[in-house]
Amino acid sequence: MPIISTPYAFNEDDLFVDLRPIFGHSLFLKCEGFNFAGSIKLKAATEMVEAAERDGILTPASILVESSSGNLGVALSVIAASKGYRFLCVTDSRGNLSNRMMMEALGSRVHVIAEQEAHGGFLGARLEYVRALCAFDDRYVWLSQYTNPNNWKAHYRTTAPEIARQFPRLDVLFVGAGTTGTLMGCARYFREWRRSVRIIAVDSVGSVSFGGSPGRRMIPGLGMSMRPPLLDESYVDEVIRVEEADTVRACHRLARRGFLFGGSTGTVISGATDWLARHDGRGLTAVAVGPDLGERYLDTIYQTNWLQDLYGEDVLDSDTEASDSWAAAPSPTTRWSRRPGPEDRKLQWQSAPAPDR
Repeated sequence: MPIISTPYAFNEDDLFVDLRPIFGHSLFLKCEGFNFAGSIKLKAATEMVEAAERDGILTPASILVESSSGNLGVALSVIAASKGYRFLCVTDSRGNLSNRMMMEALGSRVHVIAEQEAHGGFLGARLEYVRALCAFDDRYVWLSQYTNPNNWKAHYRTTAPEIARQFPRLDVLFVGAGTTGTLMGCARYFREWRRSVRIIAVDSVGSVSFGGSPGRRMIPGLGMSMRPPLLDESYVDEVIRVEEADTVRACHRLARRGFLFGGSTGTVISGATDWLARHDGRGLTAVAVGPDLGERYLDTIYQTNWLQDLYGEDVLDSDTEASDSWAAAPSPTTRWSRRPGPEDRKLQWQSAPAPDR
C-alpha cells in the first residue's frame, strides 16, 4: 500500500487496457491520468518544476505562470498548492470549464484569453500575454512547456520505459502530438532501444504541427496553431491526422463499454485503429498512449447539445454502438443557458496588475 505526503508522488504507471474487444484490433492503451492531476501532464509538470528549483529559478517569492489549454494547468496547480507557490494559468475560451474550476479550487488564478492573435490563433495570444506579464513583473517564472526540454525528458525517463517494461516486443507506438513532449520523449527512448519500434504521431485535423493549413479545433489537448519547438520529425515514422468528429465517436464508443476517456485519448485511439485497419496488424504488438480521462469533458464531448451545435445532429449516427436512441436524445436538464465566457473568470492580483496590451 503506497503512503504519500505530496500529491505528485503518486501515479499509476502500469495500467493498460486491451482494446481488441471494443475495436477489433490488437491494441493496448496505456492509461495515464490515474493521479491527482488526472492526466499525463503531471509527469512533465513535476519534471519542469523540480528542474527550475534545482537551477535556482524558482524561489518562495516566485509566481509560476504557464499557457495551457487545461491539463498542464491542473497539474501545475496540484504541484503549486503542494509546494506553496502561487500559480497563474493563461488559457483561452475553448478550455473546459471544469479544468478552470479545478485550478481555482486548488488556489490558482486563471486568465482567459478571449481573442485570437492575427497569425498565431489563441495560442499566439496566450503566449503574447505571458511574455508581457513576465516583462512587467520579474517575480513571474514561465516554465514554457513548448520549449522546455524537461517536458520531453520526463517521458524519456518514465513513460517510455514503463511501456518497454510491459511490452518488450513492441512493434508500433501511437502517441498524440500537442507540445510533442510525450512524443519526443518516447521517440528518443525507443530510437536508442535494442528493438526497432515504429513511432506514429497522432495529430488533430486543423493543427499545423506537421504543416498544412490551420483549421477550427474545438477539443483542447492535441494539436497546435504553430510548429512545436520541441518537435524533431526525424524521430517520427508517420503522422496521422484525426477529424474531431472521429475523436467524439471513439470516446462515445469507449464510454458505451464503461471506459470514460478524454478527448486527447479519443483522438489517439481513433488514429491508431484507423492505421491498424489499413495495415496488416496481425502479429504486431501495438500500444497507444492515452493522456487523459473523461470526467472533465462531460460538458463538451459527452454533452449532446454541445456536440450537435458544433458537429451536427448526426455526429454519432455512424457509430451504432454510441447512438442508441434513448441515450443520444437531448436532455432538457443539461442545456446551457449560455456558453461560459471570459467574463466568468476575473484575474485579481493587487500586487501585479495585468499588463497593458
